[in-house]
Amino acid sequence: MNNSNLFLILANGERNGTGYWLIDTTSSEYPLIEDTDLIECHRKELIGLEASIKILSAINMNLENIFSDLAKEGFKLEKPPKGISYNLPLSLLENIFDFWLGIYKEKSDWETCFGLLKIKKRCSLSNLIMNEAIKGNAKQWAPKIDDLHKYRPVSNAKYKYNDPMWK
Repeated sequence: MNNSNLFLILANGERNGTGYWLIDTTSSEYPLIEDTDLIECHRKELIGLEASIKILSAINMNLENIFSDLAKEGFKLEKPPKGISYNLPLSLLENIFDFWLGIYKEKSDWETCFGLLKIKKRCSLSNLIMNEAIKGNAKQWAPKIDDLHKYRPVSNAKYKYNDPMWK
């Protein structure tokens, strides 16, 4: 296989009895054979090296934003020994994977969406959308980027942090 092409995969696996999701790149056409922890491959796309780096970066930033928002809101998600927590549903990961893979094909839309993703890391896109602070091409993509970050666990149970006793 040519080293300039990689497979971008979405798979699930298990290590030490704990399940996890994995979004990563591999040069292997058969990732389940290469990594014996993997159980099932849900998505596998052959893409170039440069594209795989950029797309994986966007997917990881999208997931970091979600985990950061959940932590700020008091939700506690378990951290698996590898990959992404099973607390996130497969449908969310598929939507994120498919969106960033698809949008990469349109350079100007990619740059707009990636820029919005960086903004989302710093502040809420919902407020910017409601205040009509986003203009041009970004106005059309901002709601979609915002939707990719809307996941919240079904359970209302949040982790309650105890105040230190010396306060």
